[in-house]
Amino acid sequence: MDPERVRVEIDAHVATVTLVRPEKHNALDRRMFDAIVQAAVHVAAHPGVRAVVLHGEGRSFCSGLDVTSGFSSEDGVGGADAILLGEVPNPFQRVAYDWVRLPMPVIAALHGNCLGGGLQIALGADIRIATPDARLSVMEVKWGLIPDMSITQTLPRLVGIDVAKELTFTGRVFSGEEALRMGVVTRVSEEPLSAALELAKEIANRSPDAVRGAKRLFDQSWNAPADVGLRLEAETQRKLIGSPNQIAAVTAGLTKQAPAFVDPEPDQV
Repeated sequence: MDPERVRVEIDAHVATVTLVRPEKHNALDRRMFDAIVQAAVHVAAHPGVRAVVLHGEGRSFCSGLDVTSGFSSEDGVGGADAILLGEVPNPFQRVAYDWVRLPMPVIAALHGNCLGGGLQIALGADIRIATPDARLSVMEVKWGLIPDMSITQTLPRLVGIDVAKELTFTGRVFSGEEALRMGVVTRVSEEPLSAALELAKEIANRSPDAVRGAKRLFDQSWNAPADVGLRLEAETQRKLIGSPNQIAAVTAGLTKQAPAFVDPEPDQV
């Protein structure tokens, strides 16, 4: 991992992932792309992480692609040489979509600029908390490009397809308050990092089996036929009932004592 681009701190089952290029509003250069992917892999492989908070140091969450870094198609943005096998065909898509693929919930704390690729990274989180005056934009059209960091798998889940198109066609900047009204963010807060950490700690006190199962349930059943979603509900619940962590949750609820959960084996992204 590159500590000059991303810092990961793990405490009390919560991983805080911080983008640390504040002098550039955490703009995405090659090193930042690599470091974000490495951070997601590190969090997935670390035992005991039950929730993740993703935020940016300094004045912004992430201002998007650093256009002064000299990216080209050969670097992987639509380049044939960058095509990989598997679910995510382009390495630059991983900086956003790896957060979707993490088994535990991810909460993005947004402030300042959250533009272009920065917004697509935030959309990979399960929950977004933004300052009312945060500046968000699907900005790629400004550079004659389309958003290609997994936005097809994230934004249409949150807003109508017409809203997704309008934001993409215009590249206009909208505030955290408007993002809340549209459904792009979950809620607003003057202190989004504090709010995100508080929420992450609350989630971390729940059964990690139940939380991971719920994330998997929603992600895999979204836009799937009813029989697929209902079958997954039943299968997930059957595995939870009577399991050690489910019994620990019931015991904690009845005795008012802190639950003693056993964390699942680390995953791999």
